[in-house]
Amino acid sequence: MTETLSDPLTEALPGATDAPGKPWTFLTHHAHLLLAIAENPDARVQELADTVGVSKRAALSIVADLVEGGYIRRERVGRRNHYSIERNRPFRHPSNASHSIDEMIAVFGTFAPVPPGED
Repeated sequence: MTETLSDPLTEALPGATDAPGKPWTFLTHHAHLLLAIAENPDARVQELADTVGVSKRAALSIVADLVEGGYIRRERVGRRNHYSIERNRPFRHPSNASHSIDEMIAVFGTFAPVPPGED
């Protein structure tokens, strides 16, 4: 007997991805990865990939996009990376540019508040 693991991205809304046709979500993989980093800034790329539901290669590409865009900073700590989010950065699309990444994290994130001095 095989155990089925729940998908935290869709379990809140039954049937969200079982509609006819290609499954899709409102948030992109970039947004999901950013939220995963907010929850665990010391996560390995494979852990981030597993959380978001993408390959390790896709997660690496998304992390590179977020670093290049100035949305996250990557700092080497020993053999691991630590990620910091630039929370005051605006959304990229002009229609959402008046909103910050911090607002998205506040709505969709499940992590502890930011320690003082890290914003």
